[in-house]
Amino acid sequence: MNTAAKLGVYILGLAVVFGGALGVGKATGQAASPVAITTASPGTNGHAAMTQRTTESHTEQAKSNTPGGLQVSENGYTLDPVTPIATGDPAEFRFTIIGPDGDPVTRYQVEHDKKLHFIVASRDLTSFQHVHPEMSADGTWSVKLAVPKPGSYRAFADFAPEGGEKLTLGADLQAAGDYKPEPLPEVSRTAKVGDYTVELDGDLVTGQSSKVTLTVRKDGKPVTDLQPYLGAYGHLVALRAGDLAYLHVHPEESAAAGPEVTFYVEAPSRGDYRLFLDFQHDDKVRTAAFTATAATADGHAPSTTHGHG
Repeated sequence: MNTAAKLGVYILGLAVVFGGALGVGKATGQAASPVAITTASPGTNGHAAMTQRTTESHTEQAKSNTPGGLQVSENGYTLDPVTPIATGDPAEFRFTIIGPDGDPVTRYQVEHDKKLHFIVASRDLTSFQHVHPEMSADGTWSVKLAVPKPGSYRAFADFAPEGGEKLTLGADLQAAGDYKPEPLPEVSRTAKVGDYTVELDGDLVTGQSSKVTLTVRKDGKPVTDLQPYLGAYGHLVALRAGDLAYLHVHPEESAAAGPEVTFYVEAPSRGDYRLFLDFQHDDKVRTAAFTATAATADGHAPSTTHGHG
């Protein structure tokens, strides 16, 4: 068979396959799935090229839909703990961010008044610390740190390398000793922190930015002289129960120094989340914690909250 005849048979075969797909769609009453057709020059592997493009597309989509903090390495950057975490008395904890070139990163953009935010939370989400380590000239970060009890913890490094995109990397840490996980606190929209009471208003809705407002009172009176902390009158971290995904939280700009502090939280799925509000008053930073249940837009899994100071 000559070349022209072979080409004719090939085109006819494609027409039969494509037409058959349309026929199946009509028979089932549903639109047929798009048929990907690739043409390959003699001596090339068209199927391999299509597979590679499909794989790359799925990889990019999965990456864009993956919340922060679930990966120890992303975009060539890796969170590398250097020392173990301590219980009891605070001890120096050191880590580095390894860049795409294999060396520790030494140049960062300033985000919320800091080059890097470091967070350590227990896997049961009953312990939370937000600290700001210091970096030495060689790119090693260090901070005095101790966790309250033995067990499994997740560390988060929130940063933006100079000239790069903002990243949140996560790594597991183990504190030696007997470990017994605790349940999330009881349902409440109120958290007590010493003489302070913080009330939460608003519900998390999956797939959209949800407005939540936290109102701070001391001894029952509204606090109207909150002090700026990390460029705002409050800083909120949201973590998903189970895998501790680190959520996007955006503060609302406000000239008022309390009592209300408003944020927008993006919950990627239904389920329980832990919200940690850091606020500063009388020159001291305090943390109020809540557990919120995200609902879908149609109202399934109504939002509830558990309070814990």
